Amino acid sequence: MSNDVKLGYVGLGNMGAPMAKRLVDWPGGVTVFDVRTEAMTPLAEAGATLADSVADVAVADVISVTVLDDAQVREVVGALAAHAKPGTVIAIHSTISDTTAVELPDEWKPQGIHIVDAPVSGGAAAAEKGELATMVGAEREVYEKIKPAFKQWASMVIHAGEPGAGTRMKLARNMLTFTSYVAACEAMKLAEAAGLDLQALGRVVRHTDALTGGPGAIMVRDDMKPLDPDHFLYQPFLHTRELGEKDLSLALALGKAVSVELPLAELARQNLAAGLGLPRSNE
Repeated sequence: MSNDVKLGYVGLGNMGAPMAKRLVDWPGGVTVFDVRTEAMTPLAEAGATLADSVADVAVADVISVTVLDDAQVREVVGALAAHAKPGTVIAIHSTISDTTAVELPDEWKPQGIHIVDAPVSGGAAAAEKGELATMVGAEREVYEKIKPAFKQWASMVIHAGEPGAGTRMKLARNMLTFTSYVAACEAMKLAEAAGLDLQALGRVVRHTDALTGGPGAIMVRDDMKPLDPDHFLYQPFLHTRELGEKDLSLALALGKAVSVELPLAELARQNLAAGLGLPRSNE
């Protein structure tokens, strides 16, 4: 990407503001807009150019959008694309439906406008440090064009595939996050019923997840087919299955003893082996 490329940013909320702030030193400059004037003031003080409307940001060559939901994304993208020149890239960083992420590129491609989905993960603190991860759904040529700008606020920039793929990857990632939250709450219910210190349990979980990598530690496969016995992961996962089924059975027994229902733990015991690509231990 040439250094004279102009950047734009629409939506200066919890994530958008720190992401946009990391673009103020971009050689081609950054133009920003938010419906809240008070959200733009810190960016102006940092060196950004303020726009009077969403449409005014369309002067930029690469425009980032971080707004609330699909409806706002469609409205903002429509206003930008209607005033943008051919070749402009509009990147959606909001988490939206994969349907929207596919429909918008198809809608504006005839006008030469590239709509890409590039949702982010990592939180506001990571945005401030430039350590976000972003999953980009775009044609390869467009991805290579926008990657240098994205590297200003992301330490991991992944080309997930064609338009829509970035959003699908983000949805899978967030499914893991929020499902694990429910599992954590179930574990806390068990611990509370067993008379344990929940704060201490939380410290143990955070400490050991930092050491082991948490659920992401097993996400090393290229596909989800059952593993052949000669696969290099078969024996390590066999060990994981044996430990998991044993420990889940013990946890379920403890739950029964303290009268706590553990539906996720029961599902985990039933499905752990298949998820790992192995038969259950009694099969």
